Amino acid sequence: MSLINGHPLAGVNAKMKSRHSNDRREVRVEMTEARQFGLSDEELAAYQPVFRSDLFVGQRVLVTGGGSGLGKATAWLFGRLGAEIIIAGRKPERLDAAATPMRAAGLKVQTRALNIRDRDSIDSLFAGAKGGSGLPTILINNAGGQFPQAAIDYSAKGWNAVIDTNLNGTWAMMQVAAQCWRDAGIPGSIVNIVTVVDRGMPGVAHTCAARAGVIGLTRSVAVEWIPYGIRVNCVAPGAIMTEGHVVYSDEARESYKRSNPMMRFGDAFDVAEACAYLAGPSGKFITGETLTVDGGGRLWGEFWAIPKPDYFK
Repeated sequence: MSLINGHPLAGVNAKMKSRHSNDRREVRVEMTEARQFGLSDEELAAYQPVFRSDLFVGQRVLVTGGGSGLGKATAWLFGRLGAEIIIAGRKPERLDAAATPMRAAGLKVQTRALNIRDRDSIDSLFAGAKGGSGLPTILINNAGGQFPQAAIDYSAKGWNAVIDTNLNGTWAMMQVAAQCWRDAGIPGSIVNIVTVVDRGMPGVAHTCAARAGVIGLTRSVAVEWIPYGIRVNCVAPGAIMTEGHVVYSDEARESYKRSNPMMRFGDAFDVAEACAYLAGPSGKFITGETLTVDGGGRLWGEFWAIPKPDYFK
């Protein structure tokens, strides 16, 4: 998700430049003249995680929307930390393309076709897992999508499509996973990728409404489901550079790096490591929370997913 779950920037080739600060490797994404968004497979394979390499050995992690962007980076990270990975999405060819370099790097990864707007598709995925290699114990709800448009011009179809995907689809994944864990008597952890909704998001009101709904759901079921050993949290990315930025105008993309006091984009591993922190043993006493990864953007600056009206200039 970047700013919003495709969570970013279409076309700017991102080079990873690193510096050492307080013994921690920081990765900074910079735009170059080549037009490609997000991190390459080579960069995903070479990144040095802050977590130990065997942290998730013996666990299965399901990442929806795992064929690109934040989902792919998150799958790479969990896989490199020892987990067995299931990446799911609507386009098998994209999943296969994502899985091939992961397998070449020695990661254990499966692909599954999934439409989170179709409850039968979700039920089938979990039924297959129960009858096959086993249920995932961690669910990263990353799948979603939206389009930039002034809210006053939304069609009913456009509004419903975003709500059905980003709210209803996420809820369906949460519920089915929780039911499976409850019935099997095993604990589980859910991390929902949302977005920063504190101040509203002009130009993407539909996704702001949907993501706010997911945050509310997370807070509610975090209490209901803890008797089953199920933790539920959210990660809210800000201006993160991934392929998802392709849907935004050059003006909007240029404004994103000024939407936070760090005056730059984050990268997909900022979000992936937040997911690992919440899903892993480091998050064992955390549930119902939203971890914001936006460079301080919700405290400063402004964001427009559509051209800023002259009234505000």
